[in-house]
Amino acid sequence: MLLVERQDAVAVVTLNRPEAMNALSKALRAALQQAFVELDADPAVKVIVLTGAGERAFTAGLDLKELSTDPLGMGAANATDPAENPTRAVLACSKPIVGAINGVAITGGFEVALACDVLICSTNARFADTHARVGITPGWGLSQKLSRVIGPYRAKELSLTGNFLSAQQAYDWGLVNRVVEPAELMPTALKLAHEMASIEADMLVTYKAMIDDGYALDLGHGLTLEHERSVIHNAAVTPEMVEARRAAVQARGRTQ
Repeated sequence: MLLVERQDAVAVVTLNRPEAMNALSKALRAALQQAFVELDADPAVKVIVLTGAGERAFTAGLDLKELSTDPLGMGAANATDPAENPTRAVLACSKPIVGAINGVAITGGFEVALACDVLICSTNARFADTHARVGITPGWGLSQKLSRVIGPYRAKELSLTGNFLSAQQAYDWGLVNRVVEPAELMPTALKLAHEMASIEADMLVTYKAMIDDGYALDLGHGLTLEHERSVIHNAAVTPEMVEARRAAVQARGRTQ
């Protein structure tokens, strides 16, 4: 139900329940958390691509069929354990995660997409928050993170209607980085992931954390956080280290 493939310094994690729209069953949630723990601890892996099997769905969110037969299953909607809450499993990973959104990302699936660091979408991708229509309030971050990404007015439009947002409109609203044809989704996501993986691993982790931790603060405290961490990090950087990388940076600039 979960595939993990390594391509040099990039790992591809695929939610593999296409017959169930890659719905997040209890077993799949546990497997996803275990995979991210292992990949985060693997020094050979620098960047992770997260996607879904098939072209129909990235993930439809919690497996409602499973929940309907499990009287204790509704606790998953408010779980804080990363083995139960896949957004926490994704957010706990220190390495950059590229979400390759191949199809619909619905409700809990929308929340998992928002937990990624960069989103590349197929034209087949669509997003929807159906919490209100199902009668369940979000517990994996959607009510807070979506408004911070696209603004409160647009977030309310989506969440209080349950309407679908197309890939193109998601791009226009600043929700996703790029929209590509289905055949180009994984090549585009992998190219971006490998470009990130060309950066030193420590720098990727440090810079990602600086952005995420600062974004959770107001601007003044965020600038203070940047200064404090920058002083510590840059104290260990020597002129020789900068010079050794300068030529490579200049060469890359001439070819892009």
